[in-house]
Amino acid sequence: MDIETFSSVDIKKSGLYKYAQSPDFEILLFAYSFDGQAVQVIDLAQGEQLPAEVLSALQDPTVIKHAYNAPFEWYCINRFWYTPLEQWRDTMLHGLYCGYTAGLAATAVALGVPEDKRKMGIGSALIRTFCVPCKPTKTNGGRTRTLPHHEPEKWQLFKEYCRQDVAVEMEIERRLSAFPVPEQEQKLWQLDQQINAHGVTVDMDLVYGALAIDETVAMELTNEAIQLSGLENPKSVQQLTKWLEEETGEEVTDLRKDTVTELIKSTDDAVVKRMLEIRQELSKTSVKKYRAMHDAVCADGRVRGLLQFYGANRTGRWAGRLVQVQNLPRNYLETLAHARECVKQKKIDALQVIYGNVPDTLSQLIRTAFIPSPGHVLVVADFSAIEARVIAWLAGEQWRLDVFNTHGKIYEASASQMFGVPIELIVKGNPEYELRRKGKIAELALGYQGGPGALMAMDTEKELNEDELPDIVQRWRAANRRIVDLWYSLENAALDVMRTGQPVGIKGLILAREGDYATQQDFLTITLPSGRKLYYARPFLQQNEMGREALYYHGVNQKTRKWEVIPTYGGKLTENVVQAIARDCLAESLVRLANAGYQVVMHIHDEVVLDVPQERADLEAVTTLMGQPIPWAPGLPLRADGFVTEFYRKD
Repeated sequence: MDIETFSSVDIKKSGLYKYAQSPDFEILLFAYSFDGQAVQVIDLAQGEQLPAEVLSALQDPTVIKHAYNAPFEWYCINRFWYTPLEQWRDTMLHGLYCGYTAGLAATAVALGVPEDKRKMGIGSALIRTFCVPCKPTKTNGGRTRTLPHHEPEKWQLFKEYCRQDVAVEMEIERRLSAFPVPEQEQKLWQLDQQINAHGVTVDMDLVYGALAIDETVAMELTNEAIQLSGLENPKSVQQLTKWLEEETGEEVTDLRKDTVTELIKSTDDAVVKRMLEIRQELSKTSVKKYRAMHDAVCADGRVRGLLQFYGANRTGRWAGRLVQVQNLPRNYLETLAHARECVKQKKIDALQVIYGNVPDTLSQLIRTAFIPSPGHVLVVADFSAIEARVIAWLAGEQWRLDVFNTHGKIYEASASQMFGVPIELIVKGNPEYELRRKGKIAELALGYQGGPGALMAMDTEKELNEDELPDIVQRWRAANRRIVDLWYSLENAALDVMRTGQPVGIKGLILAREGDYATQQDFLTITLPSGRKLYYARPFLQQNEMGREALYYHGVNQKTRKWEVIPTYGGKLTENVVQAIARDCLAESLVRLANAGYQVVMHIHDEVVLDVPQERADLEAVTTLMGQPIPWAPGLPLRADGFVTEFYRKD
């Protein structure tokens, strides 16, 4: 089925839940098909009623309901008619599971479904006409909304567009039907909808205070910059760049964050330095997250829909939506509670005296805007070094497993292995402690076949000398021979599968070629220990830029966000597999916690945030649940740590 709806709330800014909770929300069109029959369109906007068989099917537990981006249909329909979540299946999830992109039109094109692109284009225009408010003008008689009788011809087109959407969705589902979403993923999707629909409470006093302070401080900084420089608009990149070049006599290529930081370090001119500092403070984009919370918060003070299931293509990891909780700024302030009170009471002077940089303080407080329900606390717990543990377990790198089964100090242990220094000496106060930094950077940069370039990218403090990078790479690889073997074994297994068509088992993984001749589907798949599969669509072999035979497949380019041919290699396959297994460990914990009666309100990477009644806030019980062995991963040393708090923060 597919529905078209109206609401005065902007769904892009505010999300599905606030959109559908709007008092003026309504369902305009309801298109459906039973068992592949001709698509029917019910014109609810013009008084038609849903047939009895549709109303019955929505509630019937034996009838499976399919929709593309099904959370939208499920939640919207439940505003007026009851339909249980358990019988819903999301065709968008099915496409994402099989390695395809999100978006109905984009998925149809990627799958080779013959569809009229012009019609899709018309659809966007029709949605703007009928689904959102319009500006009152003389021409339209001052109305704020376009109804079917205002544009009867366009309305007929809109009904046809809705019908076409269902036809395309059915074809996508047909083409993917030979590659089903596993039952455990379907249940996890249901849990994800429950977490998203429950939402998390937001401290709106903090949000209002932060927005008011930000506006005042931005005005003060802008006025200061105008006085210092004489510029009309010091926020203008063009104006400021020209001014800086005139003042310093040097070319300024751009005003990106890292460039501005370097310019501040290199200049002796106090006025130039201050202008650059103001630029830094004015460009704190993280404050926009307060605006996002303001736009998305529902009438009950909760923000919903922060997580996108299977948002990270292929690995299946979650992605952030609306407030983008996956990339919140870290907090370092020791007196967070006091800073929060200052912001709530809009005490700008106190913030400036105590904390100095007000925009930075607001940035650090963003996490703390998420709070528990009344009478509750937040229990925050996360896996310790999950990817490092998974890759050690998968590769069978025993010294690393020994570290994780004992003291867990992987950076020190890595430095000890790389430089032949006893780990006991790598402690604060000893000269050997500087090796820990090298061990840490190597650990973060080199696990997926990274080289000197990866080390440079990870060395944000620029503590490593360029000439020592190749040596660090060599030392790390020599200390982790089984991980290096894993890269090449995975790459060779993938090449063998492509050459022979025969499946290959390696390290508890199964690589295979899967296809369906009838629907022209073709994949390389990797079956994970959990039973879930990673799909690489339309794979083929060809020579890479180094003249070696390599694996290529069709997927979403992470930089361009377009569907195109993507090359891969052993290290990248290892990264996909390790991140996917780490994601499955988190999924296992989410299910365990839900079964134990805990309310998960959000999760970020490898961390869970629970909204728990004060009397049930047993941190040890939560971390024990997360650290329990997983049946499909015998010997994987999991450990979780956490804390109990009255507002969300980094420990």
